[in-house]
Amino acid sequence: MLQQAEPPSDTSALEQQIAQLIVQGLNLPVAPQDIDPEAPLYGAGLGLDSIDILEIALIVSKQYGIQLRAGDQENQRIFRSLRHFAQYVAAQRTK
Repeated sequence: MLQQAEPPSDTSALEQQIAQLIVQGLNLPVAPQDIDPEAPLYGAGLGLDSIDILEIALIVSKQYGIQLRAGDQENQRIFRSLRHFAQYVAAQRTK
């Protein structure tokens, strides 16, 4: 389980943990450390589709105790990149 000792501005460890969850959860043929934290998650970049994003949202919600809603207007911003997603998780997590 994660320790919450890391400062909120340093999300690199959390980025790697989320990258690991994404790779394992979606069985991606890429190493977690090879995911560019600034690359888009949708389409170009990591190449995920909306079904993949829903799967990631479910996995990360369970892991970190955050609430993500399918129709939320913020989802475009939240899932823009691994870095944006990790920053959102760091701010919202309960676990």
